Amino acid sequence: MKVQLIFIVLISTVLSVTCVNPGKETGSSIVFRNNEAEKKLDVIMDGKLFTSFCWPDNVYKPILYPVNTSAGTAITRGFPLNPREGERNDHIHQVGIWLNYGNVNGLDFWGNGYRGVKEPDGGEIKHQRIEKIVGGPGDGSFISIESWLDANGKEILSEETAYHFIGKGSVRIIDRISTLTAQDSDVLFKDTKEGMFGIRVARQLELPSTERLTLLDAQGNPSIEKDTANKGVTGNYRSSEGITGEAVWGTRAKWMDLHGVIGDEKISIVVCDHPKNPGYPTYWHARGYGLFSANPLGWNDFTKGSKVFNFIIPAEKSATFRYRVIINSGADLTDEEISAYAEEFSKKYK
Repeated sequence: MKVQLIFIVLISTVLSVTCVNPGKETGSSIVFRNNEAEKKLDVIMDGKLFTSFCWPDNVYKPILYPVNTSAGTAITRGFPLNPREGERNDHIHQVGIWLNYGNVNGLDFWGNGYRGVKEPDGGEIKHQRIEKIVGGPGDGSFISIESWLDANGKEILSEETAYHFIGKGSVRIIDRISTLTAQDSDVLFKDTKEGMFGIRVARQLELPSTERLTLLDAQGNPSIEKDTANKGVTGNYRSSEGITGEAVWGTRAKWMDLHGVIGDEKISIVVCDHPKNPGYPTYWHARGYGLFSANPLGWNDFTKGSKVFNFIIPAEKSATFRYRVIINSGADLTDEEISAYAEEFSKKYK
């Protein structure tokens, strides 16, 4: 009887993580593998790791890391969690895909950990729990609950984020819908360029540069030699407004495409803003060194002081931020294809 009971419990646990939606299968098979001991939830598409939702103690925020194409190629930088030869070792706090901000009631959530340790004025986004895990053909999802904590550990914001993972053919999509609720007092997102929805991409997807760089060696240590060769560095930006290269920084656009090549694989990464987001269309804090970020709240830096946007969430009120990431393997997406995905996104989430 004991053996039978244990078997029933195990089966129930597996089903709660990998249950399949009813209906006709129209896309990739998506299941979730929960690993609380390692503080992560793996997202498996068609039998391959697409990404993991992680909450490492030394990163001070939940992240999606690594993030892979349908062919299994990592589009995110390995450093600092899993350094790879030839990478930059700058901006330790830029890991995977994340959402936070550089000045929330005077607290720096964006840069906390930039020296490898928690900062005295650093805010922390503490993972609380995962709810409503649903796998299935084409679209899998879960909800994550977080607390935005001040330097003394007091919650100033609660966060409920719905993550949707969509796969079909060579395309992988992440939809992140985050609702932030102020607790017992107003919460001020003071205008700064350091935010908000960010990705730190692999070295190959950076933009070529003439800068003399210190890169990591095969052991993951900074090399003695300075690199200027841009070996394998192939990235370029293109916005919905037709702006390209590093000139996209500080401009507004409905979506931004970063395309390049890793090995022989052509890769396109697109981030879409949503018409219901504050500050739409967003400004882009997109840098040649591999930071690919949408910041709807940092107007002052992007307009050289001509505009300011200090965003407030009143006590016990909420604000929602919606972003879509599209990752295509094998080709850069066209403007028409991207616009169709962006339009679909805008209609799907209100």
